[in-house]
Amino acid sequence: MEGRAAERLVGQAALRERFSVRTPLPAVTSVTGPGGRKTSSSSEGRTWGRYPPGYLPGDDLKAHLKFALKYEPVDLGVLAGVFAACGPRELESWIREEPKGAYARRAWFFYEWLTGKTLDLPDVKTSAYVDALSADLHVVSRGRPSKRHRVTDNLLGVPGFCPTVRRTPQLAFFMGEALADEAKALVAGCSPEVLARAVNYLYTKETKSSFEIEHETASGGRAERFVAALRTAHSFDAGSPAALIALQNAIVDPRYAAKGYRTHQNFVGETVGGYREVVHYISPRPEDVPALMSAWGAATARLRAATDPVVAAALSSFGFVFIHPFEDGNGRIHRFLIHHVLASEGFTPPGVLFPVSAAIVRDRGGYDAALESFSRAIQPYLEWRWTPSREIEVTNETAQLYRYFDATPLAEFLYGKVEETIRKDLKEELGFVAVYDAALQAIGRIVDMPDRRASLFVQLVLRNAGTLSKNKREQFEELTDAEVAAMEAAVREAMGGKPIPGT
Repeated sequence: MEGRAAERLVGQAALRERFSVRTPLPAVTSVTGPGGRKTSSSSEGRTWGRYPPGYLPGDDLKAHLKFALKYEPVDLGVLAGVFAACGPRELESWIREEPKGAYARRAWFFYEWLTGKTLDLPDVKTSAYVDALSADLHVVSRGRPSKRHRVTDNLLGVPGFCPTVRRTPQLAFFMGEALADEAKALVAGCSPEVLARAVNYLYTKETKSSFEIEHETASGGRAERFVAALRTAHSFDAGSPAALIALQNAIVDPRYAAKGYRTHQNFVGETVGGYREVVHYISPRPEDVPALMSAWGAATARLRAATDPVVAAALSSFGFVFIHPFEDGNGRIHRFLIHHVLASEGFTPPGVLFPVSAAIVRDRGGYDAALESFSRAIQPYLEWRWTPSREIEVTNETAQLYRYFDATPLAEFLYGKVEETIRKDLKEELGFVAVYDAALQAIGRIVDMPDRRASLFVQLVLRNAGTLSKNKREQFEELTDAEVAAMEAAVREAMGGKPIPGT
């Protein structure tokens, strides 16, 4: 443990240690010790909360749970492990002592929600409802009442799949930016013709970038099928295994089309010197995939119109790629799901697409770090070996690691890319098409050129800040110097004296 020897773990971290729970440390880890209360961050991105000794009145299950529910963001993976190990008696005793206590009722709710077991306790008859998750510490969903506990279930998923997202200053800032309104305002100012042409390009750009992330080239039928899939993202049924399989079949080489979810262990790695395989990520065991995907689909459905759309898109898309249910195509489906959620939630203007993959291509390091925030956290808790046929075999129970995890870094990353793609890619493309069309019409009034030649002239002038460079002049020998000067002036007028981004 970090810190001085006099410090003691408290809250969820203490329970994790006491019950030997094999899950990552909570993102927010608390200790008590000499000195005042303070918060600090470690180099791994973990937050350490330090409290004076008086904050913990005891050292039993009740004391640590009460501390955790009062001061810490909830770590469902830790709680699931603790509840599986502790048995019901200590919890039942606490709840009988405080049947209307807010922390006791929340602990009771989490126990039954996570384990599927019912404690030997009568339903709470009268008490004010209390939220399962504190909205001050977490991003939450629209609540559902749990009448038995008088607790509002505002979790971001279902018992079989439920990541959590901490309400960090960065996420609070993004959520206050009204990015959806900003995108709608950009689109509202465009003519239908300009918008249609810009959107066509954005679909192509997203497809090219999504393949590029995987070091592949989007060409031929695969690219066309992916564009066609993106155009129907708003109406896609993510909860349907058949729809997911059909999508996978449409975007991969037909030889690798799946008939169902994978039935063998897969992993992400690379071959290095001496033909050694370096393993970067191990996905869930194949026998765990059907249940995980069923719960993932239910969680994706639950989040519909129930929480922040970008957070919902992060949970659905990254959750899918972590489960990795297919042999091929998981990455592209993962990025497709971002568009599916944003479009179906009305965050994206109708018919428009944010080329999020283009923003990812520009920040591969950030994308890798977001993925590794999960993969590195679970790696120490996976026990595996190479088989004689050089396949990976996972030898311990691991499904819980993929059910409950802290998705905060993933939500922060995706929000940053959505902001970037609205303020850069969407804005630039709409602006370019509008200027390009105006310039094309203007030079057409000076010289009636073939469309291909006129388009080339405009592109060359736009790329050179409003003039045709000397080495490109010879490509237009049929034009007089006076005509070229007049056409350059027309393009500059269309530019409005401003450089055109992306040219």
